[in-house]
Amino acid sequence: MRSRLRTALAVLFLGAGFTARAEYAIRWIHERAAAIEVDGLTRDNLAQLAAAKPRDLASSELLTVHVEQPVERGSTAPTMPSVAGTWKIVGDALRFEPRFPFAPGVRYRAEFQPVRLPGRPGAHGETSDPSGAARTDPVISYFELPRAPATGATAVVQVFPSGDVLPENQLKFYVHFSAPMSRGGIYEHVQLRDRAGNLIELPFLELDEELWDPAMTRVTLLIDPGRIKRGVKPLEDMGPVFEEGKTYTLAIQPSWRDAGGTPLATTFVKTFRIGPADRTPPDPNRWTIQSEPRTGTAEPLIVGFDEPIDRALALRLIGIARVEPGGRPLSAVEGEVALDDHERRWTFRPVEPWSRGAYRLVVATTIEDLAGNNIGKTFDVELAAGAQRQLATSTISVPFDVK
Repeated sequence: MRSRLRTALAVLFLGAGFTARAEYAIRWIHERAAAIEVDGLTRDNLAQLAAAKPRDLASSELLTVHVEQPVERGSTAPTMPSVAGTWKIVGDALRFEPRFPFAPGVRYRAEFQPVRLPGRPGAHGETSDPSGAARTDPVISYFELPRAPATGATAVVQVFPSGDVLPENQLKFYVHFSAPMSRGGIYEHVQLRDRAGNLIELPFLELDEELWDPAMTRVTLLIDPGRIKRGVKPLEDMGPVFEEGKTYTLAIQPSWRDAGGTPLATTFVKTFRIGPADRTPPDPNRWTIQSEPRTGTAEPLIVGFDEPIDRALALRLIGIARVEPGGRPLSAVEGEVALDDHERRWTFRPVEPWSRGAYRLVVATTIEDLAGNNIGKTFDVELAAGAQRQLATSTISVPFDVK
């Protein structure tokens, strides 16, 4: 029966790190919504965890999930960030819900650290009692959904920036695929041509360490910075990749193979026109709050940018914080974010209803526009020539109130 159940769930358990004496067990769920649950917690554990703030559960590293990256012979495994998601108590279990569903063909590793439970001996890095070693050893489990049978259906689903007018000093493209892809030789499958069909020579910075996301469904293509920054030799010798007023086509060839070795279903083409170069750093003070939420609701906060912002960074480097009374530190507000209007509009929807009070839109100064300009610094400025970033702070905040 267990074999039939595993087949029905279409799940491959590649091994579990818990022993016969372990009192905790990790369970993987994916039928309706992706989740991971840890069983074996006491009532005291459950009560203390239920009372904890979500950000405290995240920072405790009590339960973490990582993508296992393939490592080539002779190289070292890269340190991958934890899978993003939320933690909660459901029934008698600690539950982690990843932000995105488990990807077929991707191997995941979950690690539960009993020693980090509130009130346990050895919490906060202390040495646990040897007699409790079996109960405090990490519990590790691996999980992988099988890849779908090869059908040739893997495709490019989107390329960002999504707009059809880009600056002359456009820095990067994000290519999103419908399923995990293979690593290596990616530049053989990407072409950039002008309106007459002429191939642009060596437009990309061809890195040995390709810029993939952990799920292998998004790759970053960087335009060679030497052909963007003014006053450098590649720009003088070869000229810019893009010229204002001209039209170009980015083509992703079907020769690119997915993780199962199957070529892409079809060619993907993005055609765009080039506008003036952008050498003005982004400034959150020029952004506008288009929709302010009301107290007691989970209405979204909508922020409009005065220019398109790098999508991957905008999703990661903009957040909301509540101003606490008495001069206490700002507290982060948990929520989901999205971008639309060709990366000109940012939407934040809170997990819990808004409370009346003062808030801040907090933006990391390392955020970029499409030309790679940061807050306080343009991309092609040469620091060696004496120019310095105008801002010393790591973030900028824009105030707003919820009434």
